[in-house]
Amino acid sequence: MAIHLQLDGRRVLITGAGQGVGRGLALAFAEAGAEVLVNDLDRERADAVVDEIRSAGGAATAAAFDVTDHHAVADTVAASGTIDILVNNAGNAGAGQFTVGRRFHETDPVDWEPFIQVNLYGVMHCTHAVMPDMIARGWGRIITIVSDAARTGDRNSAVYAASKAGAAGFMRSMAMEGGRHGITVNSIALGTMRTPLTAALWDDPDSPRAKAVLHNYQIRRPGTADDLAHLAVLLAGDQGSWITGQTIPVNGGYSFAL
Repeated sequence: MAIHLQLDGRRVLITGAGQGVGRGLALAFAEAGAEVLVNDLDRERADAVVDEIRSAGGAATAAAFDVTDHHAVADTVAASGTIDILVNNAGNAGAGQFTVGRRFHETDPVDWEPFIQVNLYGVMHCTHAVMPDMIARGWGRIITIVSDAARTGDRNSAVYAASKAGAAGFMRSMAMEGGRHGITVNSIALGTMRTPLTAALWDDPDSPRAKAVLHNYQIRRPGTADDLAHLAVLLAGDQGSWITGQTIPVNGGYSFAL
């Protein structure tokens, strides 16, 4: 049986797609034949990824909005036409995530808001905007990029872990609501990735800091967008139609799942 991961004729909205993992996902979905709505808070970054996709012969449009702004999300989705696939990738790991974190009791509630607003409410806003049309058409795919911190916890990043775990729990509930309407809903939990945020860390992979980060990884390198692209495309296509409500780790063996 041949397996062809193609998304011809599908339209996908990918949030936070102007750089890093999101950019890699946008390029992968375009290569699979989907028309990509490239979201980013920064319009120039979104436009740059759109140009990359179009230069390679794909179809893409920039969609610059803030996922924490419910009205902006709803208005953009309403004006964009059919969205078959939503990839909730936009996230906030905090500037200190890969430098020096703080213990929870040393934080204040004001410190919690940026994580919760992007990592949880942003996912909820986008899902809320696309779900009614998916239900009406009887087909849809929703994929949320979370973190292994959502599954295992993470020292000095308690609120980040909580916000990502909340998003994964929300996806499971949406899988229960969407399944009877032909909508699958899943999460992909990532380990440490090579992104613009972590670039300085990997400038010297032999540094004590880099070695400490990768010490518990069975495959001792950071992940890349390519490591999850095929899984994301699989979940988004017809071949993934019987996979829903799952949080699937892509993490270099940092933690295992039963």
